[in-house]
Amino acid sequence: MPDLDERSRLLLNALIEHYIADGQPVGSRTLSKSSGLDLSPASIRNIMSDLEELGLIASPHTSAGRVPTARGYRLFVDTMLTARRGATAGPACNEVAALPDALPPGEPQRVIVSAAQLLSSLSRFVGVVMVPRRPSVFRHIEFLRLSEKRLLLIIVAPDGDVQNRVLFTDVDYSASELQQTANYLNTHFSGMDIEQVCTRLRQEVETLRAEIATLMAAAVQTGAQAMSQAQEAVVIAGERNLLLATDSAADMKQLRRAFDLFEQKTHLMRLLDASNCAEGVRIFIGGESVGASGESADESSAALEDLSLVSAPYEVDGQVVGTLGVIGPTRMPYERVIQIVNITSRLVGNALSVPQGR
Repeated sequence: MPDLDERSRLLLNALIEHYIADGQPVGSRTLSKSSGLDLSPASIRNIMSDLEELGLIASPHTSAGRVPTARGYRLFVDTMLTARRGATAGPACNEVAALPDALPPGEPQRVIVSAAQLLSSLSRFVGVVMVPRRPSVFRHIEFLRLSEKRLLLIIVAPDGDVQNRVLFTDVDYSASELQQTANYLNTHFSGMDIEQVCTRLRQEVETLRAEIATLMAAAVQTGAQAMSQAQEAVVIAGERNLLLATDSAADMKQLRRAFDLFEQKTHLMRLLDASNCAEGVRIFIGGESVGASGESADESSAALEDLSLVSAPYEVDGQVVGTLGVIGPTRMPYERVIQIVNITSRLVGNALSVPQGR
């Protein structure tokens, strides 16, 4: 990022704040009245020309004014975050605090859904919350013979959730072999993480009959996939708010791609995963999100090129277990959204840290 002098930085900040407020290209005359700098419109035009050469602002074809670029927003946000580092309160924080029971403790899924709705309603954009990943632990496994070489695998999680999957095998197992296999798994591995079970099975495979070992390995692998798919990775609220955001509504193709992204959730999940290791608020502006999740640009990742994500991890009992955030147009009120995301992450952590039943 370029090292701007004080006049250029103040002028860029004033331009971006104006554009965020009304969404119209900002001209030199407007800035001369509101920037606080004792400069003529001609001097301001010269500075704006320099900012444009640096790729921080751009001039739309239909207007003599300027609009910020993603690069300009990045410099603006980084400067704002540096100035606010250590600050814990603000207007948006006070607004959340004034809400009665903004995010009360409860069932984890209910807390996550409420948090996504809170983020959306306060920001007026899209609220996204990554569901805490539960370990793939089973309490009980059963096999039911459906037909020759075709079995039903029944997996019961510790919370009582039941997943069923059909297994196709190379061997026609008898009822006694299926019962023997289920008994062995339930006796030796109940309550263990599936990955631990896989490791133990590899160590014990020599002591088991080849057919039984093969069935156990298939059951464990299928069980891991079933329990992983049973968890809704990301909860999203307020997608329709993008229809009200002028920047997005002006490009219906871009808007459709964004809705496809919300529906598929895969890229969004990876992006939130990338924010898990961050300390505090992290911001992806436009195309910065492409590649931040470790993947190359494609149709789904391109959907975020005209959007920004403000995210923060949340903790339960001192451990980071997920990420939440707000997705909106690059022309979003970053300072306000940063406050909303920051305080909501603390509220989620507090709500999930309270033992259920209290």
